[in-house]
Amino acid sequence: MNVRKFVRSFGYAFKGILTACTEQNFISHLLSAGIVLIAGYFTELSRIEWYIVLLLIALMFALEMINTAIERVVDLASPNIHPLAKQAKDLAAGAVLVFAIFSAIIGLLIFIPKWF
Repeated sequence: MNVRKFVRSFGYAFKGILTACTEQNFISHLLSAGIVLIAGYFTELSRIEWYIVLLLIALMFALEMINTAIERVVDLASPNIHPLAKQAKDLAAGAVLVFAIFSAIIGLLIFIPKWF
C-alpha cells in the first residue's frame, strides 16, 4: 500500500467536504442538523435515540454530497439541456427529498413522545 497516496486521499475527501459546505442545500442541512442536535440535547435523548439521530444526519450529509456530485458530473457530461440529463439530476434530488422526508418522520417519532 502506498501510504502517501492513502494520506493524500484524505486531503481530497476533506476538500470535498469543504466544497459541500459552500452549497446552499448542504448549508440548510447543516442548520437543520444543528437545530436537531440542540433539541436532542435539551430533550435528553437516550443513547439509542442519539445513535439514530446521528446516523440520519450523517446519511443526509452523505446523500446531499452524492447528489451534488451527480449534478456536477451530469453538467460536465451534458452542458446542453438534455431530457436524460434532467432526469438524472431530478432523480438524485428526489432521492435526497425522500430521505429527508423519512428522516423527519423518524425524528418526529423520537421527539414528539418526549415533548407531549
